[in-house]
Amino acid sequence: MGVGRFVYTPILPLMHAQAGLTTGAGARLATANYVGYLAGALAGTLLPRLVRSRAALRGALAALVASLAAMPLTHSTAVWLLLRLGAGVFSALVFVIAASSLLSRLREHPAHLPGWAFGGVGTGIALSGLLVLALRSAGDWRTAWWAAAALAAVLGAGAWGLRPEVVTRTVSVGPVPQEPASGGTDAGPEAPASGGRADRADAGRARAAGPDAGHPAEVGTSRWFAALFVSYTLEGVGYIIAGTFLVAAVEKNSPGWIGSGAWVLVGLAAVPSAALWTGLGRRRSRPTLLSAALLVQAVGVALPALSGTVVAALVSATLFGATFIGVSTLALSIGTHLRFPRAVGLLTAGYSVGQVLGPLVAAPLLHHGYRRALVLAAVTVLAAALAALALRVRFPHRVPVPDGAVHRPAPDAGVVSPAEGFPGS
Repeated sequence: MGVGRFVYTPILPLMHAQAGLTTGAGARLATANYVGYLAGALAGTLLPRLVRSRAALRGALAALVASLAAMPLTHSTAVWLLLRLGAGVFSALVFVIAASSLLSRLREHPAHLPGWAFGGVGTGIALSGLLVLALRSAGDWRTAWWAAAALAAVLGAGAWGLRPEVVTRTVSVGPVPQEPASGGTDAGPEAPASGGRADRADAGRARAAGPDAGHPAEVGTSRWFAALFVSYTLEGVGYIIAGTFLVAAVEKNSPGWIGSGAWVLVGLAAVPSAALWTGLGRRRSRPTLLSAALLVQAVGVALPALSGTVVAALVSATLFGATFIGVSTLALSIGTHLRFPRAVGLLTAGYSVGQVLGPLVAAPLLHHGYRRALVLAAVTVLAAALAALALRVRFPHRVPVPDGAVHRPAPDAGVVSPAEGFPGS
């Protein structure tokens, strides 16, 4: 999935230079892929049988490889649009099925293990960057696409035997007893240092509000969720502009190998990021971490626009790769903690719409190079960080649940769930 979804970024400069692809058409190809990914993720969510189908997984793997191999067979932008649309759909199905299997089978294991597995996306990004880097002097854009298809085929063969999620039937035996709200020992990563007194105050407010206080809208989490939704939607716009045009922008002002090299760094930095941000989210305030991650990402995106040096390009790639998965991990865990109705679905929708809009908004700026587009992306991510800062104002670290108990973040609350807001979905 990391190859099929993201190899377009390092190949894009080659297609501009050798295949006659215009900057506007390049943006439209990116948008087609994001629309396809959204459609595939929605299919995996709305059709649960797909998630449990080995035939669907194998079909998606084979079709993804075919969509990559077909890119160099034509010069038609319309056909390229269809192929990238299809690659988005197939990439999403692969991710949804694999992630569902992963999370169901590692449910009883430490939370960092799924995070490391999601680092496979970063590995695919790094391998695709290395591939294009190695082929720059030995082939053209066609060779790069065929090599990407071959790499995806090898990785797909390794995933061919993956067993999709197994349906488990459980029998309800009644409600699970809740621990007393006054206990301060397991207050979770978001708990303030005051411990028991804060717990007693929260529990008292929950009892005073009555038995229906657990309904999220009545608890009053709407304003925090609104800030989170705005932040995450803006991140979708800013992240995808950088993710699409970063390599092309770097190559405008640096030696040819720097662009692909920077993309390798993006992938390498992304490999441990999900596990690391998950670990931090279990120990620190997630609103604070989300704001920090977005600020770091905004700096990383802005660097190539402000400086054409090699150092700026490499630092930019590292900061971008280290944060884009972490932002999704943190945003989704906060949305789940707030217990807002359909929180994950709404956040995913906003993030996905942002990704579709990003290249379209940036396209008019590409006539003057990539600097303005990256500045736009950085400003957008900075606005997302400011919206995230609003979460920290009297953030409800404990949210009452329908039975009057106090909900605390689960130990694995930072783990990304399948098809729910992961970068690209």
